[in-house]
Amino acid sequence: MHEKKEFGGVSVQKGLNEILSIRRKKLELLKANKKNPFDITTCRQSCLAKEIKNDFETFENKSISVAGRILKFREMGKASFFDVSDRSGTIQIYVRVDDLGKNTYKDILTLDIGDIISVSGSVFKTRRGEVSVHANKIELLSKSLIPLPEKHHGLKDTDLRYRQRYLDLIMNSKTREVFKKRSFVITKIREFLKRENFLEVETPVLNFVASGAEAEPFLTHYNALNMNIFLRIATEIPLKKLLVGGLERVYEIGKVFRNEGISVKHSPEYTSLELYKAYTDYNDMMNLTERMVQEITSSTCGKEKIIYQNKEINIGNSFKRITMLQAVKKITGIDFSRFVGDVLTAKKQALKLGIIETEELNSWGEVLNNIFEEKVEKTLIDPTFVYDYPVEVSILTKKKKNNPNFTERFELYIAGREIANAYSELNDPIEQRERFVLQLEKQRQNKKNENNLLDEDFLTALEYGMPPAGGMGMGIDRLVMLLTDSPSIRDVLFFPTMKSVKK
Repeated sequence: MHEKKEFGGVSVQKGLNEILSIRRKKLELLKANKKNPFDITTCRQSCLAKEIKNDFETFENKSISVAGRILKFREMGKASFFDVSDRSGTIQIYVRVDDLGKNTYKDILTLDIGDIISVSGSVFKTRRGEVSVHANKIELLSKSLIPLPEKHHGLKDTDLRYRQRYLDLIMNSKTREVFKKRSFVITKIREFLKRENFLEVETPVLNFVASGAEAEPFLTHYNALNMNIFLRIATEIPLKKLLVGGLERVYEIGKVFRNEGISVKHSPEYTSLELYKAYTDYNDMMNLTERMVQEITSSTCGKEKIIYQNKEINIGNSFKRITMLQAVKKITGIDFSRFVGDVLTAKKQALKLGIIETEELNSWGEVLNNIFEEKVEKTLIDPTFVYDYPVEVSILTKKKKNNPNFTERFELYIAGREIANAYSELNDPIEQRERFVLQLEKQRQNKKNENNLLDEDFLTALEYGMPPAGGMGMGIDRLVMLLTDSPSIRDVLFFPTMKSVKK
């Protein structure tokens, strides 16, 4: 890394080690002169860059104070310009030697790009019409000891952007906008559910039983109790217990953890929304999910038609609805309803479609679901509810009354990936126990999730009686990806999980 110019006007390129040394020497000199910037605890910040620019007439010739990070510097003899960035944007600062005096101006020229400063002065427009602050006082608040990347190049290294998100946020305005939208989306979800009379709750992250989804949990040890516990893989079970307790509409937005693969759409820790509503079913969940996604899209993007990875998607239209059987037949031409329950025939059909990893699939329903995920999912670009899933892949879901091979479950797909998953919740404790037992037997046969135990407390809660209910889970990160045109889930996580780097 090289830096072409320090504020001192040095024009030769310097190596990184020399730059680091110079910056530390500057800090040592400040401390020696009792001007240690890190001793300062607060400063006056009367307005933001964006406010000044958007309402110049109000601020013109008024005395104001701003604070932020230096991103650019231009020295012009007895005057200098530099850009300061705060949380709202960037504003130009104008400094003259005649206003501050030679010694103070000389001190200002020792500042570095990346330093955080406060500026007091008056607002004006330059001859080129740029709104600026004519400084009469500048104070160093925090010394940047490592140089920033060159501004005109930005921060392009994807791995570095994920590992050092703070640097990504400093250098890339697009990144800042993505995370502002993320916060906005979560706020709008809460507002929507409040109007629907849902109660926001919090449930434990540490669990003695890993349940609520079929996923590999993270295992840890609780020293005080001398026992193994799990990071939660879902919030479903405790939320259903609250339904039993009489809280008829509940939801939680929180982190869940799954000890599985990493991809552009999977992260070992991610943010989920789960909600449960008593006295309703998956049909009502479809309607609620559609309304919520449409409202959030309109609020966040200001329009119903969005562009995701060069594909136009109209969120404002009524979402398509299709059964899993219909969706598979439409794409593959195979009518799996002709051999329901026949796992051998199902596997033969999968083989014809080029799907060979079916050894661990022990049922017709699992094979059908696997074919759907491999062949159909990626084709669902427009918002589509795929409903009526096989019972074998829906352990917590009520069976369809007229066809017990299927359950009252749907998933919402947009842009070729799952956004939400919902059920008519199974509230029969006897049937739920039977399904849990079958699941555990299968996991142990396949030597997967062997630490999982039967969730006896949840089964006891069901025996007290849980009302019929609809439930829905949504991946917040995937929704934010969609609404910010982000290709990878890592683009919408402040601190995505990364491999450690040996130093």
